[in-house]
Amino acid sequence: MIIMRTTRLLLAAVIIAGYSTALAAGGETKSELVKNLESLFYDSSFAAVAEKVFSVADYGVKGDGKTLDTSAIQKTIDAAAAVGGGIVTFPQGTYLCGAIFMKSNTELRIDKGVVIQAIQDDSKYPEMPTRIAGVEMTWPAALINVYEQENVRITGKGVIDGNGSYWWYKFWGKDRKGGMLKEYRRRGLRWAADYDCKRVRPVVVWKSKNVLLKDFTVKRSGFWTISVVYSDRVYIDGLIIRNNIGGHGPSSDGVNTDSSSNVLVENCDIDCNDDNLCLKSGKDADGLRVNRPAENIVYRNCITQRGHGVFTLGSETSGGMRNIEVYGLKANGTSVGIRFKSAKVRGGVVENVYFHDIEMDRVGTAFQFNMNWYPQYSYPKIPDDIPQEEIKDHWHIMTRPVMPPERGIPEFRNLRFANITVKNSTLAFDVNAYPEKPIHDLTWKNISIEAKTAGAIRHAKDWKMENVKMKAMDGKPLKLENCGNVDVPSSLK
Repeated sequence: MIIMRTTRLLLAAVIIAGYSTALAAGGETKSELVKNLESLFYDSSFAAVAEKVFSVADYGVKGDGKTLDTSAIQKTIDAAAAVGGGIVTFPQGTYLCGAIFMKSNTELRIDKGVVIQAIQDDSKYPEMPTRIAGVEMTWPAALINVYEQENVRITGKGVIDGNGSYWWYKFWGKDRKGGMLKEYRRRGLRWAADYDCKRVRPVVVWKSKNVLLKDFTVKRSGFWTISVVYSDRVYIDGLIIRNNIGGHGPSSDGVNTDSSSNVLVENCDIDCNDDNLCLKSGKDADGLRVNRPAENIVYRNCITQRGHGVFTLGSETSGGMRNIEVYGLKANGTSVGIRFKSAKVRGGVVENVYFHDIEMDRVGTAFQFNMNWYPQYSYPKIPDDIPQEEIKDHWHIMTRPVMPPERGIPEFRNLRFANITVKNSTLAFDVNAYPEKPIHDLTWKNISIEAKTAGAIRHAKDWKMENVKMKAMDGKPLKLENCGNVDVPSSLK
């Protein structure tokens, strides 16, 4: 395991160095968005905290992996905050823990040899207002919470262990055929299972500003791994995420940025069981009510292993997304490459997104645009035979109709793709939008795709392609349906 991890880190370093060299050699210049974020996050004063050190050893921790250390760790954080801030440190050990809450002007330094492990006890994570999968509701606090704070750092080469198997089995059973999911499906409530089966996330940044997450490893997440919601100026650098240890957890997304702004995610290595790198901005009527976009965001120089999407936008698109740049990614065996997903009740406008300098090998579908994603989940309806006393408040929120209905049709426009190589893919294109709002104004340049099947593009217009080449092993052409002024790739010899 140590050898594999070292190899992957070396691979990440090669990718990052290669892209930096290309820029230095006169390749594509950095965008204004990238330069602005670098000037913010590369400044030594970003999220600065006082150098005064507070060791949890002075506040009664055990660090034996058996004793619950939540209270002692929280006392240490509070003590640092009480004097204006400081750095919380840990002797080597395993710290069994429930929810802890960072305070403004504090740093949690998780050094090598330190493990903060989630206790498998729901009562140790108080329910708090948050947003889950695009809907505002109460949900258990995370293991580590940055909740309405400023100038916070979580750093170090140690491990945050989500200890997630308890929550995995709660959702779908040990055999992945039972749990709450099976019962909800039986009752016609598949759409509610993800919200009612409450699972603990390792790290959540909520309504906060000036936050640095750097260098630590997260493993075995009970639910989404890193969740950044309603926050501004967040820098995520060098995280390693390993969620497929001892099983596969449902919805173990890697890094999710939700209705936040001015975010840079870079140099991460992710192996999970859902979307590896993801943007979200609210769901359906509730997301349209909030109407807060994800904007001014860069994800770059990351590796994705297993997972459902190298980079995913959606399916929660209601608040819109704009001014996004994604580059320097390398995918190895991820099930989908660049992935857009939404539904006819989501709404929102996704625009000004630029993907470039990306390598994909052994991905299932290279480019997927699914505007009618997962109907069992996306179009909730409370069955008539559910007793009124069993209907939860958030069910009413989730089933509130979008009015007028056309407001629910998402729009995707002004997207750019350049310098992308795809090898050993199963399907090149899987594109499905709506006649009312086709996916429009896309430019593709310097793309090479090798796939078993070309696939199809439905409901699109004004796609321009320059030096885009594709080889479909089955020899069948790319299908176009209800498309206008859509270029197709030339043959890759």
